[in-house]
Amino acid sequence: MVAAGALLVPAAAHADTPASPPDEAIVVYGRAVPLIGAATSGSEGTVGYADFENRPIARVAELAENVPGLIATQHSGEGKANQYFLRGFNLDHGTDLAGFVDGAPVNMRSHGHGQGYLDLNFLIPELVERIDYTKGPYHADKGDFSAAGTLLFVTKSSLPEPLAEVTGGSFGYWRGLVAGSTRLGSSNILLAAEATRSDGPWVLDERLRKLNLLARLTTPDWSLSLMGYTNRWVSTDQVPERAILSGLIPRNGYIDPDLGGRSGRIALTFNWHRGDTRLTAYAIGSRLQLTSNFTYFLDDPVRGDAFRQIDRRGVFGGSLSQGFGAGPVRFRIGAETRWDRIGQVGLYRTVAGTIVDTVREDRVDEVSGALFAEATATLAPGLRAVVGLRGDTIQYSVRSDLTANSGRGGKAILTPKVALAWQPARPVEIYANYGEGYHSNDVRGAVIKVDPASGDPAERVPVFARARGAEIGARVERGALSASLVGFLLDLGSELVFVGDAGTTEPNAASHRSGIEASLFWRPTAWLALDGAAALTRARFRGVAQGEDRIPGSVGNVLSAGVNLRPTRALTFSARLRHFGAAPLIEDGSVRSQPTTLVNFGAYLDRGKFRLGVDLLNALDAKVPDISYFYPSRLPGEPADGVPDRHIHPVEPRQVRLSLRYRFG
Repeated sequence: MVAAGALLVPAAAHADTPASPPDEAIVVYGRAVPLIGAATSGSEGTVGYADFENRPIARVAELAENVPGLIATQHSGEGKANQYFLRGFNLDHGTDLAGFVDGAPVNMRSHGHGQGYLDLNFLIPELVERIDYTKGPYHADKGDFSAAGTLLFVTKSSLPEPLAEVTGGSFGYWRGLVAGSTRLGSSNILLAAEATRSDGPWVLDERLRKLNLLARLTTPDWSLSLMGYTNRWVSTDQVPERAILSGLIPRNGYIDPDLGGRSGRIALTFNWHRGDTRLTAYAIGSRLQLTSNFTYFLDDPVRGDAFRQIDRRGVFGGSLSQGFGAGPVRFRIGAETRWDRIGQVGLYRTVAGTIVDTVREDRVDEVSGALFAEATATLAPGLRAVVGLRGDTIQYSVRSDLTANSGRGGKAILTPKVALAWQPARPVEIYANYGEGYHSNDVRGAVIKVDPASGDPAERVPVFARARGAEIGARVERGALSASLVGFLLDLGSELVFVGDAGTTEPNAASHRSGIEASLFWRPTAWLALDGAAALTRARFRGVAQGEDRIPGSVGNVLSAGVNLRPTRALTFSARLRHFGAAPLIEDGSVRSQPTTLVNFGAYLDRGKFRLGVDLLNALDAKVPDISYFYPSRLPGEPADGVPDRHIHPVEPRQVRLSLRYRFG
């Protein structure tokens, strides 16, 4: 029997971890996994294992904040995909951040609420083993949406013991989890169910109801996973700052009571490996119904501006890769394919939560294929070079309710990659990287002719927006200490996107980003672990009028830090700090968001088969925005052309969550 909380990992993965007392389980932090000699950039890494074990989080997407420099926020109900910030990008709900779970993609192309929609709400935090992450377009096996970064979530195949857990907390929060695994010959079967309900801290009860199910069969050569997820909620979206300051609504108040959504996902994923051959295949069903109102009575002073977005699709595809070669040169080749069969993607006007008009409704087929090849050569002792090339193609067909906006077509793109890794001394490795990548745009924008809302001619957008990036970095691994420092440049040829909220396209200028990132993990003793990360980024549009080059939402600085303290075998304390700075909200930089700093605490006591946890979220009760925007909106009685204003979604106030876990066996 493996001790509770222990993790079985390859010996190399914990070679530099300080020894634990003989009566304790081996504790492995993903940040401590050695990467020198294996990584090809200073900005890639692994988080997980014990990094996730004792960490107070308010929402599942905050697991991704283990990745240095990444922020996950929310501007609507908790059933909606989170808003992500990384490397000076306001990534909206995905765009340039690629996510995968056990090899299956999470981002949705040509989605009703935004290109690259990345919804992680179907994950069960206790069953996420680790996140392997990369940043920048430097890796040949990474394609669409990966210009800023890629998150590869790996779920657990077994648990040391079956468990049942219940969590209760402030604002009507309740969560239950049952999970367990058993051996069947040389195989493992893992089953789990999670249910969550919450009213939230809002004047308008959120009435969130979420259910997650997981079944996974793992053998020595292959695994088969089935995940199911359903969720429904009422939204308190971002609200005008003037409404709060005037006393019209409280800080946690609402303007429109008829907002919210429903989402669901079911995914079947198969993985097979033998030697250097790997195969992944997946079939995903996804749906989203989302009702929003950001401008209130600006466009329609009688019925209001509320709208509904609907997206229903199936996603089918897979990937195959093969490594070969020996001696100083090794090769890897691979192929990918994906088919998004979108049965309905639409935008509708609503009144009191009921559809009254159709702005546009489409059916879309989007099929992609990719080939990539990569060669790794040892040029001299301690010096490696990696050269890669990737080719992608997308073929599409759009059948719109407006014939002029129907069409079909296809495009292709080639993206080269190159990296150097030099180990001048045993605990140090230095990296240099160059690569090109891309994000795809909504293919409805590639065939559009008429703005469906106004009837005016509409500007088309290209299928691919190319990215070019370069990076220099260094990594140090010495005993219980690991640290990295990187400087990067990243250019986008165009930030053209399809705007799901408006049902049309919005061309933006080319952009340039440069920045520095640093991260550190130190485990000086078996009972203490410290980590920290900082990122500074400068983001600007290129080729625009002087003084109009600020990129709205581009956060310039991010800071995170944490401590895990285990004074006794049974007791663990955790503290986390997360800060992201002010960002321009309009192109001239004259309006900026407010910086946000949050502190969370956790305490966890293990007694026999029981585990008691206490999480204190937003411990300092900070009253700051989770996210901010600047645009005109109109409340009743205001001028017809509206009032430009900050619109904020406040962070949730201080709250306590208590959990009790029982381990069977």
